[in-house]
Amino acid sequence: MSRLLAAALTVAAAAALAVGAALGVVALLDATPDQPNTPLITYENVGQER
Repeated sequence: MSRLLAAALTVAAAAALAVGAALGVVALLDATPDQPNTPLITYENVGQER
């Protein structure tokens, strides 16, 4: 019975660690500032020529 208890505790600890890691990654991604959406190349619109 002690092996079953140890296995259950190991599974529970691994699940808690995985959830904590996932929440940490999400928190780090939310902490980074958004990058500006500015184009590197701009074209002047001269009429409707193609």
